Amino acid sequence: MLDNNPISAKSLGNYFNVNGKLLEEQYRDHLSDFFQWEQREHSCEWILFPENIGPYKEAKGRKGALIAMIKGTNSDYVRMILEKIPLRTRMLVKEITLDMAPSMEKAAKYTFTKAIFVTDRFHVQKLCYDAVQELRIKHRWEALDQECNEIEIGRETGQKYIPEVLENGDTLKQLLARSRYLLFKPETKWTPSQRQRAELLFKRYPDIEKAYTLAMELGWIYHTTKEKGIAFTRLAKWYNKVEKSGFKSFNTIAKSIQEHYLTILNFFDNRSTNASAESFNAKIKSFRSSFRGVRNVSFFLFRLSKIYA
Repeated sequence: MLDNNPISAKSLGNYFNVNGKLLEEQYRDHLSDFFQWEQREHSCEWILFPENIGPYKEAKGRKGALIAMIKGTNSDYVRMILEKIPLRTRMLVKEITLDMAPSMEKAAKYTFTKAIFVTDRFHVQKLCYDAVQELRIKHRWEALDQECNEIEIGRETGQKYIPEVLENGDTLKQLLARSRYLLFKPETKWTPSQRQRAELLFKRYPDIEKAYTLAMELGWIYHTTKEKGIAFTRLAKWYNKVEKSGFKSFNTIAKSIQEHYLTILNFFDNRSTNASAESFNAKIKSFRSSFRGVRNVSFFLFRLSKIYA
């Protein structure tokens, strides 16, 4: 491991002109304390590091960030493993940030009874972005169907089909395909070409503009609101707009928000998010891919615990 970047034994072996596989085996069997690791026997099912628990998230993806890794999402099983952590230690936890998965929320509520639960803002916002993209994709399929029909009519009538080309050089289906990324960004961050594309898109599809505006308004509430009471009022007004919009996918989002509104509002106390946890997950995936897959899962978790636990 150099500067937090993992190096495989094979790469190290190639550099020093030695057998990388043999080097890894020597490290595992003799240089490391893998076979003395107290969690080795059950590591493929669960590992716990209760000494890393604190009232709030503090490690943020660095050493001490790893508290538990548990296989599966069954709430009863997760709860059973977490309850191996002493009650006194679990009572220290004051805040937990979660997505909207009911199984994890159930396990956390029974295990960390003194904690306040926060629904992660990025998961809520992602629901909105997904709804906007769903609408864009719906219109793109319609444009593709229309093009196929016009090509077929052209064949029957002996006329060559020529697609409409818009002011920026896009055809209609290209406009819808190339608008994907601008719909994730606020207007202030659009490039000149994205701005032109957005104007053409919204002129043709006002419903996409309406959905985009709703998604950006939710982001604005999260970004600018500092007080819980003000957040409650703004979210209620946004909820009313969603109900009046007539978008089926947004109504589904509104129901999810209604079910989790207390934990969503808890975000505005400390503005805690799951960003560091998502970053940590990305580091684990990067660590795994740098070794081109994992053959010995237990040894992989051992190395992971040495770095992050």
